[in-house]
Amino acid sequence: MKHPELTVFSPTRPSRFLSHSDQDFSLLGFIAQPRLGRNRLTVAALLATLANFGVEWNRRNCLTTRFANEKQIAWLKQENARLRRVNETLAEIDAKYDALRRKSGINSTPPTITGEN
Repeated sequence: MKHPELTVFSPTRPSRFLSHSDQDFSLLGFIAQPRLGRNRLTVAALLATLANFGVEWNRRNCLTTRFANEKQIAWLKQENARLRRVNETLAEIDAKYDALRRKSGINSTPPTITGEN
């Protein structure tokens, strides 16, 4: 629903017109107390409007939550891809370091000192 304010206006406007009208409409002519009938129609229209507003409010909250979750999931996927690239780069650097260390004969563990100083 694009304009929820029209939901409030639409059913209440005709019922308020009936309440202030001096004419007796055909539907209300069959009712023994037309003023009470008009007032009940007005209350029913207001309750229906309130219920519709609550449903619309809930729908919009659900959409907002879904869009926020989708945005967060997209960000997490992007961040995971970035971290995967960083890890791949670090693995390449480690592999190059190990290759250079083996080629130059450098021991990866420091020598232990035994004996006297």
